[in-house]
Formats: sequence, C-alpha cells, structure tokens
Amino acid sequence: FFPGTGDMFEVGSERGKYYSVNVPLKEGMDDLSYELVFCPIMEHVMSYFRPEAIVLQCGADSLANDRLGCFNLSIKGHGRCLEFMKKYNLPLMVLGGGGYTVRNVARCWAYETGVSLGMDIPNELPQSDYLEYFGPDFTLHPQVIAKHENANSREYLDSLVENMHRLLKMIEHAPSVQMQDVPEGFPEPEPIKSDKLDLKADPDI
Repeated sequence: FFPGTGDMFEVGSERGKYYSVNVPLKEGMDDLSYELVFCPIMEHVMSYFRPEAIVLQCGADSLANDRLGCFNLSIKGHGRCLEFMKKYNLPLMVLGGGGYTVRNVARCWAYETGVSLGMDIPNELPQSDYLEYFGPDFTLHPQVIAKHENANSREYLDSLVENMHRLLKMIEHAPSVQMQDVPEGFPEPEPIKSDKLDLKADPDI
C-alpha cells in the first residue's frame, strides 16, 4: 500500500527477526481471494506464535471504492477476517485503522462492532442527523462496484501461502525464540466455506 514497504522478505531484524509477516497482495483483491490467503496464513501464524491474546487492527482502506486503496472487498468480506480470528476464543482487542471513504469506514466499523458482540445489525440504516451521507441506498452494506480488475491469480495466492509457511518455519531456528508444545485444547477454527461468501457486488462504498 505504501511504496517501498510490505515486501514478503521484510521479516524483522536482529532479535526480532522472523517475528514480522508481510503478505504482498496485488490490486483488485476481492472477498474470496482475500479469504484464500488470510485464513491459511493466520492458521500458520497462530500455530507458530501461539499467542495468549490477539490485537486485530481492522483498517478499512481495503474496502472497495476507498479513495486511496485499490482492493474490492465488501464490508461483509472484511468482517469475515474478524469472524475467523474470533474462532480461536482468545482475548481479542479490535482496533480501527486506515480508511479514506468515511461513510464506508463508519459502515465497516459499525458492522464489525456487531460481529465482535455476536449481534446482527439490520441492513437498513436508522434515522439520524447523518443519514444523508449514506445515500442513495442508505444501507449498511452498499453494492460493491469493482473499479480494479483482480490481479491476484489463484497460483499467485497459493504461492504466497506456501512462502509464508516456509518463512514461519524459520522461527524454529531463531535462537531467541523458545518453542513450546501447543496447549491441550488449543482451538483450531474451521475455515469459512466459500459457499457462504456473498460474492455479489455490494453499491457505493
């Protein structure tokens, strides 16, 4: 997203080497493609680092039609990352982040607040002093209008997952890292099935 950053091999340095994971995605990333890399890579991350708590930053600049971003994620697709991490049943702190189409940032974080609390939020927005900013549809989930062709082929995505797994294996050889057995009962989430994805373009954003 920021020029000159995010290379796959930016893995940290000195005592922090291999503690950083970067996944370089190309423009046009959609819901299904994002899930194909997010779920398996985060499974590997959780397996190797075995955290006792998670801090998840839910930046919204990956949503379709963001003023600066170049992805095609819907709000529901974005929220599936949060749903996936919740399945580990670990203490979870959810933060905001970037996002430059303000009405969609508000939509996204409202929806993901509901996801965090296990609540279903109606798609129709309630009356408020700010309702006019969410036209013309006045919904929580506007139609996604893809402005960028998805440049992430399945082969490319598979190679990312494979390479991330290889880099994470280097943790086993990092002298400052103490590896421990996985605690009994450590939760393993089931990947979200692709047939649950709403791949219909979601408007405005």
